[in-house]
Amino acid sequence: MFNCMPVPNHSTHPNVNPHLVEQIAQRKPSALLPEDYVERLLTGDRVALGRAITLVESSRADHQKLAEQIVAQCLPHSGKSFRIGITGAPGVGKSTFIETFGLYLLSQGRRVAVLAVDPSSQVSKGSILGDKTRMFELASQAQAFVRPSPSGESLGGVARKTRETILLCEAAGYDVIIIETVGVGQSEIAVHSMTDFFLLLLLPGAGDELQGIKRGIVEMADLIAINKADGERKGLAMRAKREYAGALHLFPPKSSGWAPQTVLCSAIENLGITDIWKQLLSYQDLTSKNAYFQHNRTRQATFWLHESIQTHLQDLFYRNPRVQQHLQAVEKAVLDGSMTPFRGATLLMEKFSDPDKID
Repeated sequence: MFNCMPVPNHSTHPNVNPHLVEQIAQRKPSALLPEDYVERLLTGDRVALGRAITLVESSRADHQKLAEQIVAQCLPHSGKSFRIGITGAPGVGKSTFIETFGLYLLSQGRRVAVLAVDPSSQVSKGSILGDKTRMFELASQAQAFVRPSPSGESLGGVARKTRETILLCEAAGYDVIIIETVGVGQSEIAVHSMTDFFLLLLLPGAGDELQGIKRGIVEMADLIAINKADGERKGLAMRAKREYAGALHLFPPKSSGWAPQTVLCSAIENLGITDIWKQLLSYQDLTSKNAYFQHNRTRQATFWLHESIQTHLQDLFYRNPRVQQHLQAVEKAVLDGSMTPFRGATLLMEKFSDPDKID
C-alpha cells in the first residue's frame, strides 16, 4: 500500500525535485476515480496498472469497492491474451526460464505480463517478493510488466486476487500473461483453473520423489519441459525426456484434443525456447478451431465465481462480531481437548447464522 509522506517545503529545500508534490500525491491508490484508472490502463500505463493491482490486493473496504468498479469497467477490454501457467518444484529454474522466455516473446512483438506469486511465511505472514529482482532484465523492458504478489493464506499459495489482476493486465494491452506458481502443493490446481496452457518444468536426473511432482500435476500439464538441459546434465535430460514421453502415453486423452509433448530446454543457453513457443501456438490454434479454448475460458469464469463466493463467505464469517467474540474461547477449548474441532466449528457456525441460539 502506498504511504503518503510529509511534503518538504520547497522554499527551504531548493534541491528537491519540483515535481515531488505531484508525485507524492499520486501515490495514494484511491485518489483517482475508477474512470481515471481505466483510461490510463487502456493506454498501457504501467504505473496505473500497478496501483490498480494494489487496490485489488488491499483488504480495505474502500479499496475493495474501488477495485471492483475498475475491474468491472475493464472487463469488456479483457480476454484477448494467451494465459500461461508455469509450475515446477523450487530450484527448477522457473524465474530464469520465465525471464528468458519473456524476452524472447518481446522480440516477437508481444507484450508480456508476469504474475509471480511469492510464498508467504506462515509464521510472520511476510514474503520475500524477490521475483522482480530475479527478473530484473525483463522487468526493465517497456513492453513487459512483472508483478510479484504475496500468496498469503489463499488456496494453494496462489494470490487471492490473481484472476482480477489478469483482467487488468489484459485491459492494459498485455497479450501474453504468465502466472508462476510457488510450486508446492495445491497452487498448481488453482493456476490451472485460470490459464489456457499449463507448462510443467522438471529437472534432469531427479525422480518424482525429489521434485515433489505428483501424477495429478503431470496429467494437468499441456507441455513438459526438462529444464537445465545443458553441460553434463544433457544426457540425464535426454533420458528424462524419454521417460516422461513414455509416461504421457499412459494418461487418458485430454478433452482439449491436445497431445502433450516433452521437450528439452535451457534458459541459460537459450535452448528450446523457440520450440516451446511453437508448441504453445499450435495448442492455441488447435483449441481455437475445435472451440475448446473458449469453452475452457467459460469454465474458468464459473469456477472463479464459486471461489469468490467462498472467499466472501469466509471473510463475512471471520469479521462477524459474534464469531470474533467466541472464537478465542472455542480455540482454547479445542486446544485443551475439552471440545472437538468439529463441535467448535459447528458452534461458531451457529453463532454466525443464528445469533439468538442458546448454547
